[in-house]
Amino acid sequence: VVLVLSRVPPHIALRGVRAVSFLLTFSIAAQALKWEPATVALVRLGPLAVDGPGLARGVFFAVRIVVLVVSTSLLTLTTTPVSLTDALERLMRPLRHVGVPVGDVATMLSIALRFIPTTAEEAEKVVLAQASRGARFDRGGPVQRAKAFIPVLVPLFVNLFRRADDLATAMEARCYRGGEGRTRLRESRMRGADWATLLAGGAALVAVAVLL
Repeated sequence: VVLVLSRVPPHIALRGVRAVSFLLTFSIAAQALKWEPATVALVRLGPLAVDGPGLARGVFFAVRIVVLVVSTSLLTLTTTPVSLTDALERLMRPLRHVGVPVGDVATMLSIALRFIPTTAEEAEKVVLAQASRGARFDRGGPVQRAKAFIPVLVPLFVNLFRRADDLATAMEARCYRGGEGRTRLRESRMRGADWATLLAGGAALVAVAVLL
């Protein structure tokens, strides 16, 4: 239902599942495979036996991981970084009473989110530059491939630190002095549909926690 309402194509929403495919396989195998002879074994592979209840638990854990990954993907695909940081700042607002600089934390989160595509772009540039100089990243085993990426890390971090320094200079030039008193171009307010969605989501979480 959430996938349909978000209007995100399924192949894009499920793109992140491939990154955790090893974790899904390991989760299912760790729960399903038993060293001891199981009372009810679906398949026997020598000393190993595939336990029916264990397989069900493994699939259940794998589904939970998939739901978590897809939910995170939908959140980042349908919500802008500014909206995310504003929501987190509102959520952490009570922490101001215990001395937590909520505005600064929200600013750091916003900068971190904006630096994710910047980091990917810089890494791609450095890899292409190294490849043009004869570096090969597709030869050898995993250890050799990891060593091949070591020359990429140094210029990557140098470029990122340079960008961070430029950003700090720009923020100081614009008289940034922390999150206190900062205004917004558009103020977000909870509406009826937002409250209904929040209540429905909370009810669904409670139902899942009780039933599962």
